[in-house]
Amino acid sequence: MTKTIYDSVSTLPYVGEKRLEALHQLGIHTIFDLLSHYPTRYEDIQEKDLLEIGDQEKVTLKGNVVSEAVVSRFGPKKNRLSFRLIIDHAVISVTFFNQPYLKNKIVTGEEIAVFGKWDAKRKILTGIKILGSRSDSENGDFESVYSANKAIKQSTILKLITEAFKYYEDYIPEVVPPELRIKYRLISHHDAIYAMHFPASEEQKKQARREVIFEEFLLYQMRMQIVRKKQKAMGKGNSLKYNVTDLRKFIETLPFELTKAQKRVVNEICSDLRQPIHMHRLLQGDVGSGKTIVAAIALYAATNVGVQSALMVPTEILAEQHMESLSELFDPLEVRIALLTGSTKTKDRRLILEQLANGELDVLIGTHALIQEGVSFSRLGLVITDEQHRFGVNQRKLLRDKGKDADVLFMTATPIPRTLAITAYGEMDVSIIDEMPAGRIPIQTSWIKPQNFERTLEFIEFQLRKGSQAYVICPLIEESESMDVKNATDIYEKLTAYYGGRFQVGLLHGKMKSRDKESVMENFKEKSLQVLVSTTVIEVGVNVPNATTMVIYDADRFGLSQLHQLRGRVGRGDKESYCVLVANPKTENGMERMKIMTETTDGFLLSEKDLELRGPGDLFGNKQSGLPNFKIGNIVDDFGALEAARQEANNLINQKDFLLNELYQALREAIGFNELEGLDFN
Repeated sequence: MTKTIYDSVSTLPYVGEKRLEALHQLGIHTIFDLLSHYPTRYEDIQEKDLLEIGDQEKVTLKGNVVSEAVVSRFGPKKNRLSFRLIIDHAVISVTFFNQPYLKNKIVTGEEIAVFGKWDAKRKILTGIKILGSRSDSENGDFESVYSANKAIKQSTILKLITEAFKYYEDYIPEVVPPELRIKYRLISHHDAIYAMHFPASEEQKKQARREVIFEEFLLYQMRMQIVRKKQKAMGKGNSLKYNVTDLRKFIETLPFELTKAQKRVVNEICSDLRQPIHMHRLLQGDVGSGKTIVAAIALYAATNVGVQSALMVPTEILAEQHMESLSELFDPLEVRIALLTGSTKTKDRRLILEQLANGELDVLIGTHALIQEGVSFSRLGLVITDEQHRFGVNQRKLLRDKGKDADVLFMTATPIPRTLAITAYGEMDVSIIDEMPAGRIPIQTSWIKPQNFERTLEFIEFQLRKGSQAYVICPLIEESESMDVKNATDIYEKLTAYYGGRFQVGLLHGKMKSRDKESVMENFKEKSLQVLVSTTVIEVGVNVPNATTMVIYDADRFGLSQLHQLRGRVGRGDKESYCVLVANPKTENGMERMKIMTETTDGFLLSEKDLELRGPGDLFGNKQSGLPNFKIGNIVDDFGALEAARQEANNLINQKDFLLNELYQALREAIGFNELEGLDFN
């Protein structure tokens, strides 16, 4: 049987059932998984002169043992091993904690190398490990540190990786085609993997990392291009030849003129709708940029042709709000629209599903309820998902599959830089609303410490007396022993007592029953509540133009994008609006976020800063978006490589001989032949 790096790790020596289970817990199932289980960091174990070492620096010291090793015990399970070394006429103390078994390795008069942490004041090295001779070390001056677990040690992982190389190094494929290796001056994948585990120098680590990152990005982008090619190949999409005159008349009825950016993205979307191919488009726009109106135009275009549309949103509050605003736009035009959520009464749900199935409904708005069994459309032609990152890949697919060749539009108010969006979401076309409607007044943002909260309450009262309303946002619903953060219940009680009946305070959180949430929001909209204390349940889409003040407690607990979303709940009317961040950050990162929030209201700029500070995981929501967790590459730090990989993947997938050229054999195998099946390269 032919060996491949996709063989089970059980083929290696020293891997029995128990060790196999421990490896599986780390996500290591195959030789490939093991070889790509890269170090999380490297320890510099090269020997240094005593005069070169900084305090608390990790270092390797080599000298002769000049005292017998002594083990002293303190406490039931604690002990200390101590001895002395002489290094260049200087005598230092070495201490190991809870490693009494090392005593047999320490022989008076013999030379020994110890890796540990140096205490310059006390001239003591707290030992971490005793190193063998340099000839025994694969890494030379560096030692790899791996992600491990209780069932398997670092040293065992390194030993198994060494064994994997011994038995499988001739089977490591060169996935990146030769011309790209030459173009980008990449070392071989074999050498890159070896150097990732056993680097001889900083330069070798750098070259290895470049190759590994480019390869994983190339594979990701190839798969994105294949998805795109399949979508175009499916290609017999619905050509929605709506009446252009009717659509223009609808746009003219809107209570304001579209911005240039809105007009541009409407043209892009409507052009897709008219084409006999699937629309698969991402619409990005900052908070308040007018994505809902763009969605309404697309919905009307679909209705004009006689097909049904679905608009799925993450929360009932947002669904109800969309229902309200779209009903106002569509009712005069006799567009039949309905709302379906988890709170829809059984009798109403039955009627809605019946009307949906027989074609009496044009537009269905709802939450996850739209993807439940029993929800059947007569002719679903357009699917719009708002705040698409809140839904899993499978959830979005379930809705799309309720129609035949339905066009798909994803919307998000969590903007990312255009080039990054195009590259990261390689399977989608990207439209961006990068202009705010005329007359929007920038929100004034300030940051205060918790001890000054009384002043904020006075400021809120000043705004309330002018007839405005306010939000106060808290991270938690009830008191938590594990986190020192203000909770919504406590703040609600404090504000109710403070305003003493002068103003009415409401409480809103995700654990409330739907009808109670609806009641609170309705009271807030109708101004019978002046202050709304809430958790982040109001983060997306809530629209109360009379609310002018947003206070966010423990603001340093939130990322920039979420803070920006929350801030976007005010400033939706014609009054000047304010956002007050209440925080006492304990980290530089937290302080930086507070500072950035007070300096800009540009969501795209904030998203760039969020990417820099927190990485892509929080912004994209990897588990939800379908973006992989790259082993080494970072889509922000390594954006140049990601973009280069996108361009090369696009070139490769459009080559007529891609399926036959021997130079691409390893690449085709790495992608998977099932993925390539049925694709037309002519």
